[in-house]
Amino acid sequence: MIAVEWPDGSRWTLRHLCLDLNGTLALDGALLPGVAGALLDLAQDLELHLLTAGTHGGLPAVEQALGVRAVPIGLGAEKEAYVAQLGAETCVAIGNGRNDAAMLRRARLGVAVLGPEGLAAETAQAADVVVGDILTGLALLRHPLRLTATLRP
Repeated sequence: MIAVEWPDGSRWTLRHLCLDLNGTLALDGALLPGVAGALLDLAQDLELHLLTAGTHGGLPAVEQALGVRAVPIGLGAEKEAYVAQLGAETCVAIGNGRNDAAMLRRARLGVAVLGPEGLAAETAQAADVVVGDILTGLALLRHPLRLTATLRP
């Protein structure tokens, strides 16, 4: 669990991290450098959920590196429903593709990643925060005051 305190006295309690794979954590099916270590660190505080259509393959190696079994989901509505089922108010969702927009909009905290595959404009608009790379996005969860500073009313 990660708690985020807001200047207005409210508190977010985050329990789940829902992640798109290709374009967000991986390029052409292979994890980007540093991602596995950052996610394994966050797995101490958040339950990881890897949601992917598996477009580029390489899923068994990713699952092994992260110790997480992927959920085969490709459509935006399915990703959104998955977040809702977990309890959207306790979820962080991170993605870059058009099919991630609804998931980011539904989650308590939506983070859009502008990575090597680009970022769908619809997803950027659905996000609470847009970051230049996945490691920066994951670091926000390790340093919640960065979120407080970015999302301050």
